[in-house]
Order: sequence, then C-alpha cells, then structure tokens
Amino acid sequence: MTYELLIGQKSYSSWSLRGWLSFAPFDIPVNVQSAVIYSDTFYDDVAAFGAHRTVPAVRTPAGGMLTDTIAIAWHLADAFPDKRLLPSDPVARAEAQSAIAEMHSGFTALRSACPMNLRTAWAGFQPSDAVLADIARVEAIWSNALARSGGPFLHGDFTLTDAFFAPVVTRLLTYQLPMSDMATAYARAVTTHPAFTSWREEGLAEDAEVSNYDMAPLERIPFPTL
Repeated sequence: MTYELLIGQKSYSSWSLRGWLSFAPFDIPVNVQSAVIYSDTFYDDVAAFGAHRTVPAVRTPAGGMLTDTIAIAWHLADAFPDKRLLPSDPVARAEAQSAIAEMHSGFTALRSACPMNLRTAWAGFQPSDAVLADIARVEAIWSNALARSGGPFLHGDFTLTDAFFAPVVTRLLTYQLPMSDMATAYARAVTTHPAFTSWREEGLAEDAEVSNYDMAPLERIPFPTL
C-alpha cells in the first residue's frame, strides 16, 4: 500500500503544489487523485477521500489522514529520514523548520493580492506597502539560507523549504514583483527543477481556466522564463 494524495487544479492550487512537492522530488511513491476547486462536487469529493473541505490531503499507508501541508511535511520527514527532506545539520534544520512554519502561517498580503496562476503572468500590478513588506521578508529568509548553504536551493539540495516557497517564487515572477539578483537566481533554480516543470506542464494540459483567478484589468503576458 502506498500514499494517496488529493490535490486541486495544478495551475492554481498553491497548497496542492506544496503537498505534491513534498513527495515528487524525493521519489516517495504516491498515487494522486484530483478534486476540482470551485466545482459543485468539490466538497463531496474531498469528503469521499476522507478529508475535510481542503486540499491537499494525504492518506498514509497505515490509513491515517493528513489534512494540512505542514502535517504532510513533518510526517514525511519523519517517515523517510534517508530522503533528506530537511537538512541534516541541526542549525540548518532549525532554520528550515522555522522558514516552513513562517511560510505556512504568514505572508498573507502577498498571497491574497497575488493568487498563483501557472498559466499566465500579469503586467501592471502595483504592490501595496504590505505586499512589499512581505517580499522583503521573503528575500531576507532566502538570503540567510543561501548564504549558509551556497545554493542553488535554500539548503543546498532541494528540501521541503523549497517546496513551501515554490508558489511564492511563481508569484514574484508572474506579477513582475521586485526581485534581487539573488532571488532571481533562486527562482531560476526552482522553476527549472524537473518536478516543478512537470507539475506546470500537467497543469497546462488540464481542460479549463478558472475564472476566479482572472486578474483583469491587468494585462495578460506570457509566463516568464529565466
């Protein structure tokens, strides 16, 4: 028996991306099921999986249910210590866990103003002071981690910290938000990682756009490449 993961649409569900990136880059076997966010059957589909109202959700091989990304992350890090989902160095590990927890609960201005959309980018977005403050804090976290590890990912190799910040990377790019050279190099590493590119390509192949993520009157522009 293997893990079962329930996700939403790949182009839009940032938390689903975090959940999936907690498996795929580490070669942890998982069967993936989908529920369509904003559909009439979404909550019924989530309930049928055994979860409650949100995605992602994970059913463990033992039959346990994980209904939050941070629970998924901590469970997998404990279950697969040899996969190095978190850094082995105690100082770096504490830094990683703190960054994951802050991402999980914070940056609400950035996340609210700039929904993730992996199908397009937008021109003309004007960030508020609160969004700019979130960006500054994100850059500080990245800068400290990269200075310690040397990159290309926050703790050298890809870890759960990168999984949790991947949707933030896409927001900075698709809303043309201010980025340092350090952040741009990190964004390049994340968006060219095979797991991320696979996720995005599969999202583009899904049937329909979701009107809830339309940012009109902003102008649509191509998804950025670095």
